[in-house]
Amino acid sequence: MLSNNPGKKLNMYVSDYVVFDLETTGIHPSFDKVIEISAIKVIGGFVDSEFSTLVNPGMHIPYGATYVNNITDQMVKDSPSFDVALKDFLDFAGDYVLVGHNIQLFDLKFLYRDAKDYFGLTIGNDYVDTLPLSKKYLPQLKHHTLLDLAEYYNITIKDAHRALGDCRMNQRVYESLRAEIENPSQAAKAVPTCPRCGSILKKRNGKFGSFYGCTSYPSCTYTRNI
Repeated sequence: MLSNNPGKKLNMYVSDYVVFDLETTGIHPSFDKVIEISAIKVIGGFVDSEFSTLVNPGMHIPYGATYVNNITDQMVKDSPSFDVALKDFLDFAGDYVLVGHNIQLFDLKFLYRDAKDYFGLTIGNDYVDTLPLSKKYLPQLKHHTLLDLAEYYNITIKDAHRALGDCRMNQRVYESLRAEIENPSQAAKAVPTCPRCGSILKKRNGKFGSFYGCTSYPSCTYTRNI
């Protein structure tokens, strides 16, 4: 939903949500463009409906992006521009909590930027980012990519790096994480977390010695002395 203020980050399981994912022309929210947006609405922990559309970015899709997601200029030439696709996505999502993997530092930056450009507002939905959530509740894993989590939970991987395929994978991962969130291990309880945003605190070295810093920096600037 459009709002004057962005939504809050939640570090919990919610049973009603919309998991979403973007494919883009690159990794820089300052100038790259969205070329696909997909979402799955979940009510009471069960899939209710899906939304997906390719997007014409109005520019050539670089080879590097096509290599990852297999989306070509030809595929998007008759697709809607992102002002139309974003409005359709927001209508689909309503005021549901948004869920995604690494959305705080990536996907939401694209959505916030374009909502401001197209509509003069931001997106007010609260959100859950499964990347820091998995780092908190599965500290024993060396890596926490969406593919790593899917493998850990024995989730079948189909159409990875396409938006709808990643949404389906992410939805199942989030539902699987529910058990860890509701009954955390002793290792998970010992992970230091930021009191402001809930992200993990990481030990860092500074001019005046070691300290804990929030891993969501620069979005969150919390620090704590050791």
